[in-house]
Formats: sequence, C-alpha cells, structure tokens
Amino acid sequence: MNNNAGNTRPAVPPFDTAKLDRLMEEAGIDVIVATSKHNTQYLMGGYKFIFFAAMDAIGHSRYLPMVIYQKGAPDHSAYVGNRMEGAEHHNNPFWTPAVHTATWGTQDAAGLAVDHLKKIGKVSGRIGIEPAFLPSDARDLLASRLDGARFVDATHALERLRAVKTPDELAKLRRASELITDSMLATIAAARAGSTKTEIIEQLRREETNRGLHFEYCLLTLGASHNRAASPQAWAEGEVLSIDSGGNYHGYIGDLCRMGVLGKPDAELEDLLAEVESIQQTAFAGVRAGATGSEMIVAAEDVLKASPSAAFTDFFCHGMGLISHEAPFLMTNHPVAYEGIDADRPLEAGMVISVETTMLHPKRGFIKLEDTLAITDGGYEMFGDRGRGWNRGGV
Repeated sequence: MNNNAGNTRPAVPPFDTAKLDRLMEEAGIDVIVATSKHNTQYLMGGYKFIFFAAMDAIGHSRYLPMVIYQKGAPDHSAYVGNRMEGAEHHNNPFWTPAVHTATWGTQDAAGLAVDHLKKIGKVSGRIGIEPAFLPSDARDLLASRLDGARFVDATHALERLRAVKTPDELAKLRRASELITDSMLATIAAARAGSTKTEIIEQLRREETNRGLHFEYCLLTLGASHNRAASPQAWAEGEVLSIDSGGNYHGYIGDLCRMGVLGKPDAELEDLLAEVESIQQTAFAGVRAGATGSEMIVAAEDVLKASPSAAFTDFFCHGMGLISHEAPFLMTNHPVAYEGIDADRPLEAGMVISVETTMLHPKRGFIKLEDTLAITDGGYEMFGDRGRGWNRGGV
C-alpha cells in the first residue's frame, strides 16, 4: 500500500541531507534502512507513532518502522509503517515521497522494504542497517530477497548525523531539563520523614507527568545506602537523598541529578557537596566549541585526584539527545560499554553533553550532581541550572 492521499507537502527532508550523504560515502553505504525508534523518529522530523510509544510487541511479532534513504537521492526515500499510521499520514503528511503504511510485523515490513529497494534499483547495493535494532527474521528476509546486497553497519553514520542539534532540538532538550529540575525540586520538598523510596519515586513520576514529560526512570538513594532501586526504606532526619531522573519531552531526554537533605545540612555535607561542585565547575570551564573533550576530562580528573574523597568519587561525561548516551562519545571503560572515540575531536556548537560527578561516601551516602550543557561558540549553556546545592526536604 502506497498511501500518499492528501499529501500536499513538498518532499523536503527534515535533516541535513548533504551531511548524511557525506557520512554514507565515508562508510561505504548506498542506501540506509533505518529501523531504531530514535533514528526513524529523527529521519521523520520528530514523528513517532503513539500507539507503539511504550511497546513493540503485537500478535506474534513486533512493530518495526523503517525509513529508507538513498545517498544523493532524497526523492527515492520511503517510510514503512503500521497500517494504523495511514491516518497519521492523512492528517499530517509525512515528508517521504513514498509511504507504505501496511504492516503488522517484522516480515511484512521487511518485504515492503525489499519492494521499495527493487523499485529504486538498489537490490544489490551496499545496504546500511542498524544491527542492534534489526530483528533476525527481518534481516533474514532482506538477505534472502536482496541477492548480491552487502549489509553495512550504519550505526556510526546515523549517530554522527544526530550529534549537532538543531535549534528546535535544543529547545526540546532545554525544556526537558527544566521540567525535570522543577519536578525533582518539588518532589524533594514534598517528601517527609518516613516517606519511602517507593513513595518518593511515585511522587516524581506524578510531578513529571503533570508537567507534560514522559517519565522514564528515577534512581533514588536515602541515607548512607548506595542502592538506587525502589524499596520500603524510609527517609530519616539528617539523611541525604539523591534523585537522578530521566524523562523525555517529545522524545528528547532530560537526565539530571540533584541532592536533598532532611533537616539542615551539617558542615561535613556542605564540604562533600562542595568537592563534587568543584569537579563539576572545573569541567564546565573547559567546555566550548573547538576544545576537545579530553581537555575537559583531564582537568576535571586532576581536581578529582586532589580531592579528599578521591578514593570513592568518579567523574563521567557523555553526549545526549534522543537517547541518553549518544555522540559525542567522550569516555571509555565506564559502565556503559562504548569507547571514547570522540575524546580528541573538537566539540561543536550545538552538541549536548551530560557532566556528572558521583561520590559514594562510605558513611554519608550517595552524593552526586549531573548537569546538562549545550555547547556554544563561547562556552556553554546549562539546562536546568537550579537546585544544585542542598535542597531541604519536608518544606
């Protein structure tokens, strides 16, 4: 089914085609078949089908949107989607010249992709795919029907395409960060002695949802514990609280961490958070377009090494946008398994990074700040720049 009824919009791609063409050439790709939710959303100008926003499985298969883009030929582009998306296309026409809203699973989606590739003469080309986001049955079907095609990993090219954010993307990331900050501060203020971790997390979910965010997670600690999972543990007078939350606004991630205390913070707590803040501020000072991530990292780690709490404190930074860890990839050998391949590349205006310092104090607990910075020519803009000190609970 090629449903273009009522589509009067010009077929103008909502992304930088020249940049994507260059990245595809460097990667040896003739045509991309994107299948991840984040990359299909990006290539479709922010569109995501709401029916499958929180799930994939249906019947015996799963939802598998596809965006097909041929290098140098945006007029050969296509969108492959679920049958119900025909109504979405009718109301708000998609930009792709070809629209195939006729699928219910992975194999019919792959079959329509094959038909389109045949139509544009790319059955034996170098097909860029996302291996981590292409189900095996769909890949098997593509391979069996595209005789002579060679599959190439397009993950890196698509990550590079998204690395520098547009003004509209920056506005969404700013909004996400602001709303999460407001939600966390309201949650800390509402919590009382005896409030459990489960109750506090549920309060944050309501705060974020009421502000128009899609709640994704809350990692929460109380007291001396470093355990960030929900539990019946209750907040007690004098204890610290760390609240690290991720939520999204129109698909764009907000990811920040703020600190609370029940009562007045004592001198030791003030000193410990000041150590974390010193590392953060040192990192911020090295952030600007043209500087490398490694310069910022080395400066922050030098301050960390001189800290009285160095033995149980960690510094980390990462790119973010549609997903919580994306280009630029700045650090290696941290829990999220990727290499810091961008550490020595110049930062670019429009990139967005998360900077975080985490102290696992053996007696006072989990003390952390995580901040979101948008790179600018002269430095950076911080999103959600509030509540970075000790926030009082029960007020």
